[in-house]
Amino acid sequence: MPFQRVQPEKLSGAVVRQIELLILRGILRPGERLPSERDLAEKLGVSRPSLREAIAALQSRGLLESRANAGIFVSASLGAAFPPALTQLFSAHPEAVFDYIAFRRDMEGLAAERAARHGTETDLRLVQTLLEKMEHSSGDPEQDSQLDAAFHLAIIEAGHNVVMLHMMRSMYDLLRQGVFYNRQVMFKQRTTRAMLLDQHRLINAALQARDPAAARAAIETHLDYVRTALSDQHAAERNETIARQRLEHEQAR
Repeated sequence: MPFQRVQPEKLSGAVVRQIELLILRGILRPGERLPSERDLAEKLGVSRPSLREAIAALQSRGLLESRANAGIFVSASLGAAFPPALTQLFSAHPEAVFDYIAFRRDMEGLAAERAARHGTETDLRLVQTLLEKMEHSSGDPEQDSQLDAAFHLAIIEAGHNVVMLHMMRSMYDLLRQGVFYNRQVMFKQRTTRAMLLDQHRLINAALQARDPAAARAAIETHLDYVRTALSDQHAAERNETIARQRLEHEQAR
């Protein structure tokens, strides 16, 4: 017979599984601090010794880390997509920028399709809320770039694919670090900012209508625009460098 004797589960094991799922589903994020031991034990309804046992097990597996005089955190390493040497290589070679955008175009197009099909009403309400925050933004480039990242990540989260979620979240972390380009630059020019906002409105409208094809097309149009804008920016910077060299040479004659 295929049956096995049921073994009573330790409370610490149940705590381990709950925290594992919160990390897997992207609810607890890399680098995020957990509540204090007392608060967390109370929230979970377990004793502090059981909680300590669970945390020790999660630390031994690299999911949690302890920081002196700071507390327990989700391991920051979980958000690392590439080793530091490869990250530095990306930073040093501009061609990686356009490969990055092409990768995002493909993956986010798929994520938008999934969000239109599988996103819950709450998922789509979050996307709508973030768009409204973008529309009422003060125009600060840093704030705009943060809202832009949150908007795109909300779409990926709405697809409910944990592998895609962790992969794309780590890719956005590289963008946040400025590895590929300074995304704040995209929001400094009023015309570009207005165009980006209109593109986000179209993405949101397709998602709210639950139209997978339109959602994918809107994402692709948006990232094609980002690619062109960055290409134009690189060309303008190169031309300005050449122009300054000419001026300096002429002034020195």
